[in-house]
Amino acid sequence: MDSRISERRIANNRIRRRRQLRHNIRMYLMTTLLAIGFSLIFFSFRAKAQSNSEAVLYKYYKSIVVQNGDTLWDYASEYGGSGEYEDSRDYIKEVMRLNSLSDHKIVAGQYLILPYYGSGTAMDADNG
Repeated sequence: MDSRISERRIANNRIRRRRQLRHNIRMYLMTTLLAIGFSLIFFSFRAKAQSNSEAVLYKYYKSIVVQNGDTLWDYASEYGGSGEYEDSRDYIKEVMRLNSLSDHKIVAGQYLILPYYGSGTAMDADNG
C-alpha cells in the first residue's frame, strides 16, 4: 500500500512539474512577444518623427517702430501667418504679452517686439 502511495506521489509530482514547465514556457513566450511588440511600436514612432520632411521653422523676434495707421492686426497678418498660430488673435495675444500691453491700442513712434517664424539662421531671416 505504501508503494502505491509513493508511486502516486511520484506521478503527481511529474504532472505538477510538467504543468509548471509549460506555464514557465508560456510566460517566457508572452514576455518575449510583449517586448518585441513594444519595441516595434517605439521604433515605428521614432522612425516617423525622423522621416518627417517638413521644414523646420525657428522663432525669431524683431523690434519695430510703429508707423502712423499701423494696427496689431496688420502685424499679425504680416508676421503671424507662418501657420504656428491658430489665428491672428493668438498672435496678437503673444505680442501684447511680450510688450506688456493691456489693450490693443498702439501709437506711432512706439517700439514693439514682434515674434515671427522662419527657416535658417537669424541673419537669413532678417535678409529674407
